Amino acid sequence: MFILRPIATTLLGVAIALAGLVAFYFLPVSSLPQIEFPTITVRASLPGASPEIMASSIATPLEKQMSAIAGITEMTSISALGSTQVVMQLDLDKSIDGAARSAQAAINAAQGTLPHNLPNLPTYKKVNPIDGPIMVIALSSTLTRPGEIYDFASSVLSQKLSQVEGIGEVIIGGGSLPAVRIQLNPKLLNHYNISLNDVRQVINQQTSYLPKGQLGNAEYSSEITSDYRWFSAKHYLP
Repeated sequence: MFILRPIATTLLGVAIALAGLVAFYFLPVSSLPQIEFPTITVRASLPGASPEIMASSIATPLEKQMSAIAGITEMTSISALGSTQVVMQLDLDKSIDGAARSAQAAINAAQGTLPHNLPNLPTYKKVNPIDGPIMVIALSSTLTRPGEIYDFASSVLSQKLSQVEGIGEVIIGGGSLPAVRIQLNPKLLNHYNISLNDVRQVINQQTSYLPKGQLGNAEYSSEITSDYRWFSAKHYLP
């Protein structure tokens, strides 16, 4: 039929093409094809470190190891006070789960070149634009304290779940972090003329974490860390 009716065939093809263009114009945004690239973000933190230290001591070694991952089309790093992140954009046909495993291996390989006073190893987050949250897990126990449950979820469970194929991100919510409660004697505070703000300022000053810095000049540098395991009100308060 198409061979015997070439004119009708041509007109039919043009009509189909025009109908497709009109339909595409009225197509909702949600029905458009997915063209966002999957990404993997590696984050690290070192409280108190300047952006320059974060970039040179942490971001650069991570970038060197991450550059060996296959399928990366673009890699950028952003460093700020006390934190840095390396963002890697992958090919559309690249398996994000395989790239995540390679990112974890790269983090392990870079561990020896990172500052030894880094509180925690860098963590990675894999983001696939077509994925979304699909599962919520609640933890409860009558045998442990809430802080122990939170510690287990953040240090053990989240690491195991993030290695499962298909899981993009594990978010820990609720729970509580370890804390120190300080009880003050109002009579003694009044006797020594000390306010609560004075106590708060001294505690903040004496519990600061100081990362690697320079002493003297650029040719001589030394790591500076602080680890205060005791607190004397008599020594620090006026």
